[in-house]
Amino acid sequence: MILIAGPYRSGTNNDETLIKKNMDRLESVALPIFRKGHIPMIGEWVANPLIALAGSKEVGDEVFTEIQYPTAHRLLTKCDAILRIEGASHGADQDVKIGKELGLKIYYNVEDIPKEK
Repeated sequence: MILIAGPYRSGTNNDETLIKKNMDRLESVALPIFRKGHIPMIGEWVANPLIALAGSKEVGDEVFTEIQYPTAHRLLTKCDAILRIEGASHGADQDVKIGKELGLKIYYNVEDIPKEK
C-alpha cells in the first residue's frame, strides 16, 4: 500500500474549488500506482467520511483537525511506501517525516515506483 501525500488544503484558503483541484491531483496518480500492482491510498479517502460523520461544519474546524492528520498518520503504519507529489504541504511533509521514521520507501515520482511481479 502506497500513501499518496501532497497538498490538500495548502494554498487554498479553504476554498472548496481549490481543495477539489488538489484532491484531483492526488487522485490522478492512484490509478498508475494500482496498475503497477500496488494499493494506492489517500488519507482523505478515509478521513473525509469520518470528518462528516463526526459533525464537522467546515474545513479546518476542530472536528476536522481532530481527524484529518491523525488518519494519515495511522494509515502510515499500514503502508509500505509514500508517493510525495509536488507542492507545498505541511501535512505531506509530516507524512514523509513519519514515513522515514517508520522505514518506509519514499518516492517523489510515480515512474520511480517499481512494478510488482
